[in-house]
Amino acid sequence: MRVFTSPDQLKAAIGEDLGTSDWLHITQERIDTFADATGDHQWIHVDVERATRESPFGAPIAHGFLSLSLVSLLNWQIYTIENTTLAINYGLNRVRFVNPVKVEAHVRLRTTLNSVGDAPGGALQIVTTNTLEIAGEEKPALVAETVGRIIF
Repeated sequence: MRVFTSPDQLKAAIGEDLGTSDWLHITQERIDTFADATGDHQWIHVDVERATRESPFGAPIAHGFLSLSLVSLLNWQIYTIENTTLAINYGLNRVRFVNPVKVEAHVRLRTTLNSVGDAPGGALQIVTTNTLEIAGEEKPALVAETVGRIIF
């Protein structure tokens, strides 16, 4: 895991691959829990028999936004920024859902630090590209450019 403790360390790492998370198993239970949390119970996610029989994927698939939410979870394995008084998600510049994540798949995150710059209120704005890879698949599940702000 990369540990950053200052703005200078972050700026020195611009353009670097920050690392890769461990593999995470995507279970039907995780998909169902996400469906309950969001109210999105579309059959392609939660009806195992129908999804296996009728979907073009031959199995239930994770919600795109479930896959996107894993960026935060898995980034904690890749890097951390210490000595901050505040760290927030500021938004997303671009997200593309490239390949569906089937139930029982394993995914991992690869993160690259794109930029670090000044933001209002004495904050630093950090932009990263996050690629959620699927074990055994050529195409990733998603590519998301995220924006965060931190104050040291």
